[in-house]
Amino acid sequence: MLRREQWLNLQRKADTLWQRTWDRHLRLAVTGLARSGKTAFVTALIQQLEQAGFSAKLPHWQVLQQGRLLGAQQVIQTHHHIPTFGYSQALSMLASDPPQWPAPTQTLSEIRLELRFRSQQLLRQKIGHDVCRLYLDIVDYPGEWLLDLPLLDLSYAQWSEQVKAQLQSLPRRQLAETWLQAGNRWAATQPFATVVDEVKQVSALYTQYLHDCRQQLGLQSIQPGRFVLPGEFAGAPLLQFVPWVWGLPAESPASESLYGLLQSRFEAYKEHVVKPFYRDHFSSFDRQIVLVDCLQPLKTSREAIYDLRDTLGQLLQSFQYGNSHWWQRLFSPRIDKLLFVASKADHVTPEQHPALLSLLRELVHPGLARARFEGISLECMAMAAIRASEYHQVDYNGQPLTVLHGVDMTGHELALFPGVIPARIPEPDFWQNASLRLTDLRPPVWNSAQARPHIRLDQVLEYLLGDKMQ
Repeated sequence: MLRREQWLNLQRKADTLWQRTWDRHLRLAVTGLARSGKTAFVTALIQQLEQAGFSAKLPHWQVLQQGRLLGAQQVIQTHHHIPTFGYSQALSMLASDPPQWPAPTQTLSEIRLELRFRSQQLLRQKIGHDVCRLYLDIVDYPGEWLLDLPLLDLSYAQWSEQVKAQLQSLPRRQLAETWLQAGNRWAATQPFATVVDEVKQVSALYTQYLHDCRQQLGLQSIQPGRFVLPGEFAGAPLLQFVPWVWGLPAESPASESLYGLLQSRFEAYKEHVVKPFYRDHFSSFDRQIVLVDCLQPLKTSREAIYDLRDTLGQLLQSFQYGNSHWWQRLFSPRIDKLLFVASKADHVTPEQHPALLSLLRELVHPGLARARFEGISLECMAMAAIRASEYHQVDYNGQPLTVLHGVDMTGHELALFPGVIPARIPEPDFWQNASLRLTDLRPPVWNSAQARPHIRLDQVLEYLLGDKMQ
């Protein structure tokens, strides 16, 4: 006789299968690298859906403009083992005095919405079944976890060689000196039982190196991703290893050696962290949006912007491509729409948006050909999920100039021209004569019961959901 938990699990799978059969279930994954605004985006998206038809201004979302949307509300999620996205907490932070951005994404979370609308299909209208439901699962997860998927195709030795090649960069090498010097004392034949504490110490230094690469150099290519965002694996031995960038022993290292210990933990990391994420979550996504902060790397250095380009290339390689026909959705869901978004478009003036979009397209260009070949729909947009600035024109030497107004994170009011955004990856002299004045902005003071102002969030909704709400 089935236990209650088994029965509920079977019931959930049957319900999901039925919804997929009629194309009324969509798993939308939201990711992005550090500081790209994932939590703010998910919060704004949910609030706009809840307020659609009331205070939300979404002129490009056709189901709303055609008067067919009946409403949206949060419902109980069916994946009970996944933490629920902290929507109410995020709203509270945005409505605080002074307003604060929601806490950044640290682990995977999910929220389920039910959207009701009237169908445009004539057959449904004639038989009186034109009211439809779309169950939307929004899954928020750190982009750093996605960067670990390529590790599945690498051995410990191959990954170590990749990290060793990265250390040819002088800025990286300088930041790595502490853990490199600590590791220089190791011998590949040393029994690992005597150095467990030292492995823990050096891995902590390596983790700090990854944080420094991101914070000081603005680099995004962080591996392993769980070292900087460990989630439920914090403190686990499988997060305590480092790449072997020193000379290898003449003979094949024994499993009892220090090298063998590090190798076994690398394999355990792939087996117990990377593979389950792919198997249990990533492989079930239907559509994916990737938020990209192009402005911070552009402000930081040439190496940072090229690192962002390479990182986005890695992300593109991770996605399953292919048209998601209904019969495929039943048995093997695949990502059929992929949207890259240049976030924080409100940090520059409106006439700079085309250049920001052009820059994003160049950054993802290496993966576009493969995406088109596989039949995936891939789009790029410039967007701000919550607009934190206003604009007006002033006279500057006889010419009109658009000035951005906002409040920085310290509470100071700003009125400035942020600078000219290059439409392509700039030449090295761009950073020698850089005139960008980019700064983080505080969220606007706003009534928590009303949808917040945005830039092109309605176009995002139309691209991701429009074809499912016909």
